[in-house]
Formats: sequence, C-alpha cells, structure tokens
Amino acid sequence: MRSKCVAVLDIRSSEVTTVVGERGVNNTFIIKSKYTSPYDGYADGELIDIPSFISAVSDVVRSTLFSSKGIKTFYVGVPGEFIRLVNSDKIISFQSSKRITAGDVATLIDLATPPDGERWKTVRRDCMYYVLSDKRKVINPVGAYSDSLQGRFCFFKCLEPFMGCVNQCFKKFASIEEVRFIPSAYAQSMYLVEPELRDECAVLFDLGFISSTYSVICGNGLLFSESFSLGIGHMAFFLMNELDIPYDVALTYLTTVNLNAKEKLSGMEECIYDGKTYSFSTATLRDTIREGLDGICETIEECKRNFTGANLEGKPLLITGEGVNSIRGGIDHISGRLVQNVETVAPKVPYYDKPKFSSLFSLLDMALKDENR
Repeated sequence: MRSKCVAVLDIRSSEVTTVVGERGVNNTFIIKSKYTSPYDGYADGELIDIPSFISAVSDVVRSTLFSSKGIKTFYVGVPGEFIRLVNSDKIISFQSSKRITAGDVATLIDLATPPDGERWKTVRRDCMYYVLSDKRKVINPVGAYSDSLQGRFCFFKCLEPFMGCVNQCFKKFASIEEVRFIPSAYAQSMYLVEPELRDECAVLFDLGFISSTYSVICGNGLLFSESFSLGIGHMAFFLMNELDIPYDVALTYLTTVNLNAKEKLSGMEECIYDGKTYSFSTATLRDTIREGLDGICETIEECKRNFTGANLEGKPLLITGEGVNSIRGGIDHISGRLVQNVETVAPKVPYYDKPKFSSLFSLLDMALKDENR
C-alpha cells in the first residue's frame, strides 16, 4: 500500500467499520475499501460481549487486508466511554525575551504530562493554545519572542483493558506491525468544527445508538468530554416497553414517525412484523418518542451543568452521529426542549455527507495528518 494511504477502524456502539483511504484534491478523500460488521456494542465503559466484538473486528480487518495489500499500521478510534480526558496548564519562564524553539515547547509538554495510572494509558496529547508573555494566544509559538511560555494541554488516556482487547484482535494478523489509538471525540471535534468556532469554544454532541458523547472544544483540544450510555437504541427500548411491542417494531416506528408532520393526530400508524400488524395512533407514537427524546435532553443539560470552565450561553449545540437522522423532526424537538440553537454537522464528502459517517471520516482525516507529519 502506498504510504499516503491509511487504514482506520471506527468503533461505534452498534457496529465496527474499517476504511482504507487517501487524501484527494481540495482536502477530500479517496476511499479504497470500506467494510462494516454489526456487534453487541458497549455500555457503561465495558464491551457487552467481548467475543462478539473480537469476531466483528476480525471480520472487517480480514476483509481489509485481503483487498488492500501492504497495510502495516492500523489507526483505531477509541469511543468516549473508554477515554479519560485530563487537562493541564503549565508555564515556563526565561531569563529574558528570546525566540521560542521546538525544544522549549517539548520541555513545557514534558512538565505538563500527567503520569499514567494502573488502568489508564495516554494515547494522545495536544495543546489547546499557548500564551506568550504579552498575553497573546497562539497555536504554534515556535519563532515568536517571549520571556515566558504557557500552555493549556489536554491528555487523552485510554482504558487499558479496552486497548488489550483491540490488540488481541490484531495479533491474529502478522502483517500488522503497529496499532495507533485516536480518541474519536477529539478527531470529530477537530474535523467537523471550524477553527474560528473552536477558538471561542464550541459544543459538539455525538448522538449514537447505545452511547453518546458531549464535548466542549477549545482551540486545538477539548476542555470537557463526557460519555453516557444513552442513544437511539435506548429510545427504541423505551418505546418497546411503553407500547408492549417487539424491539424491531419500535425501531421501525422511530424511523417512520415524523414529529413535524402536519397530518391529523387522529391518524394511525401501522407496522407489519413477523406476520402480525401493529397499529397505534400518531398522537400516541409522537408523545412517546418525544418523551424518549426528553431523556436525552435531560442528560445534555446535566453535561452542561457539569462543565464550569467557560460561558457557553448563546453557543449552538453542534450535533452529529447515527442517531441524528433516525427520528424525523427529532432535532427540532431537541432544540425546542433545550431552548437552544441546534445545528447538524457532517463530513463534507459526496455520498458520505451524513452524520452517521462523522466519526469514520474524522478518524481518517486525523490519521492522514499523522502520516503526513
């Protein structure tokens, strides 16, 4: 495989996907291969069924290696439930004003780096911004003159049992020499959110199937990130229990009922499953779905309360993930419930310009940037 190609494994809470791609013109992508396999997912920081996970990952990696020869490195996206974010603020002073060097930056990073714990290992680090002695904030201080250098850093620590499980999957493939881990929430924040929005802090919410992540972005890093086991799959489970229907029927109603439709609420919605017809009033279905969405909104509000590092009033909630387009009219309901502007973000890639592909292309973008370095 040519060096400018990278192989990525995206781990979502209902399926895993591999993609091999390279950079195209105008910062686009050229996809060489793409494979997806469902599995049982994860919740509360644990894989629900480890054999199911290993089997799914092995299947997509095997297919990738068969179709794309020469792959030696795999980039693996780490879901938020297996990441712990640690922020650090450090400053070093010089005897007099001088030109900042790469060595000065490296010294500052070393001083800011927290030690790894028994179960958590640092897989990524970055600086949100640097501050010079004249109080200017810069992304790259090398070459600037200052008598001090301050940095606001973020360190991403991955749960070692999760890393061990992933590494176990790749041990089956002798051609893979290295596995590199990338925090998915971080990759999405850097790829989906424009730099000018990140400079003044931005909020990104990844609405998944079983797990979702709320992140506060600042500069080139994250100030806050919290994941919770709640998503569209839980809404289907809620609908199943409330209406006493099979889970697959509940999933169907989630995707067919339009919360914004103008038809009379006295209408009925029918679903045929396994030879049986299920019928409910439109009003009942809408009210139940809205109640499920309210549970997600309450969790978002709790995340907002848990973050106290900056004023987020007036900032839009940027939302992405496979759950975004699952419920027609769902985004409008979330916006009204939160009394906040909600904007959908997705990759600006033809055919893949949908929120469900956000984590995959965010990881691909970051992996390609790493290779270029």
